[in-house]
Amino acid sequence: MFKKMMKSGSRKPSRNDAGFDPNSTNMVVNHASRPSPLPPPSPTTTKQPPPMHSIEPLPLLRDLPPPERQPLFLRKLQICSFHFDFTDPTKNAREKEIKRQTLLELVDYIQSGTAKIISELCQEEMVKMISSNIFRSLPASAGQEPADPEEDEPYLDPNWPHLQLVYELLIRYVVPSDTDTKIAKRFIDHSFVSNLLELFETEDPRERDYLKTILHRIYGKFMVHRPFIRKGINNIFYRFVYETERHSGIGELLEIMGSIINGFALPMKEEHKLFLIRALIPLHKPKPIGVYHQQLAYCVVQFVEKDYRLADTVIRGLLKYWPVTNCSKEVLFLGELEEVLEATQPVEFQRCMVPLFQRVARCLNSSHFQVAERSLFLWNSEHIVVLIAQNRSVILPIIFASLEKNTESHWNQAVHGLSENIKRMFMEMDPELFEECQQEYEEKQSKSKEVEEQRQSRWRRLDEAVEERERVVGEEDHMIIS
Repeated sequence: MFKKMMKSGSRKPSRNDAGFDPNSTNMVVNHASRPSPLPPPSPTTTKQPPPMHSIEPLPLLRDLPPPERQPLFLRKLQICSFHFDFTDPTKNAREKEIKRQTLLELVDYIQSGTAKIISELCQEEMVKMISSNIFRSLPASAGQEPADPEEDEPYLDPNWPHLQLVYELLIRYVVPSDTDTKIAKRFIDHSFVSNLLELFETEDPRERDYLKTILHRIYGKFMVHRPFIRKGINNIFYRFVYETERHSGIGELLEIMGSIINGFALPMKEEHKLFLIRALIPLHKPKPIGVYHQQLAYCVVQFVEKDYRLADTVIRGLLKYWPVTNCSKEVLFLGELEEVLEATQPVEFQRCMVPLFQRVARCLNSSHFQVAERSLFLWNSEHIVVLIAQNRSVILPIIFASLEKNTESHWNQAVHGLSENIKRMFMEMDPELFEECQQEYEEKQSKSKEVEEQRQSRWRRLDEAVEERERVVGEEDHMIIS
């Protein structure tokens, strides 16, 4: 018994007895061969300051020693969380200026190397401050039909002088490579990304440009958010195409998707092909396509360049939504069609060439000279000419009548000259086929003239019969009266 008591009394002190905290992340191992370094400031020591009820100037962060900067950083975040009415420049002018200067300081602080070690609490509060400023209800005019940048004056948000600094702060937080994504993804979560996507409805082009940059960086940096971002953009496109046809940020979202599509691995996933079929191709339907068509065409061509087997799907999709009465939209379609055909392989071309050139033939005869001219420009592409030459026995009979009518009666001299050049090209390419098409066209013309003459003859006989009937009825009435 005595020996047991002696053993228990002489036990070694545990680490907890020596003041060791098992939850601490600041344990320093001392080596006898070198002096022990000072422990870095623990992020857990930073506490949330009490709430502020008014805005007062605070000392500059650079004027304080590093251990005291993070508490001051939190207080400055509180200043930047105050909201003001920016429609009246004279209201709260002093407080607005203090907030602006504080935002400028925070941007410089985050951008500088002194802010590389920032506590999780500071990161969390900074994202909360950013959210409270940018996630807001947009003006009533937002979400209407997007303004034409060439004709209409863009809407400029009066809050922008402060909003821009908040966005700059967010960019400085998201973009740097030394940002710990494991920590940052706790605050840049799905809810944050969803609210960010909703802001693309703003009519201010400056804000949409910042949103585009930030969302693209988040997609590249936070892999966990990639499926969610793609799904969110899909839903915006669906709502725009099938419900509202009003959204200001379609062009910016398509620009992001163009970069994403460029990074798709091969073989392409079924999910990505469905995005092309269900979202991108139907985006050709809405009226304001001119605002975002350049970005849309880039996305579509990217798909065809990555997987040539999608060319038939894309071309038939364009034909499905081909405009009938909107000539400016038709010119856009023809330009996109040329880009798609330049990436199309012969096998895919043969699958869709008949309905494709039936549509091209109608465009060749358009009374709108830009439509006719743009369709004739398809023959300026060497790749397209090769595809046509390989299948001339099918294509020339479809378009010959349109070319002939243009050379005979089109009012625009440029269209007339281009049609002559294409006829000459086919003649040199295959004289026998050209002669067959010429004879067939002349036979159809003669038959149509005969049909027209017969129709006119029937109308003349009908007119004569009516006149004779009226004369007989008139004579009968005269006899009755007399």
